Amino acid sequence: MAGTKDGGRKAAATNKAKYGKDFYARIGQMGGKLGRTGGFYADRELAREAGRKGGRISRRGATRKSA
Repeated sequence: MAGTKDGGRKAAATNKAKYGKDFYARIGQMGGKLGRTGGFYADRELAREAGRKGGRISRRGATRKSA
């Protein structure tokens, strides 16, 4: 069942049974603690610039107005 929602639920249940109920919280904490740049939270201007670029490069087509 790899690659399905049910397979993901089974894997999550197995991980929680093996490593404890807080398994995903702990691995998430590790990633957060290892970060060194602070991300967008630390630099609003960086976030603004990234949003501007993303909006400009958007793959979405022009909006259509219904009459």
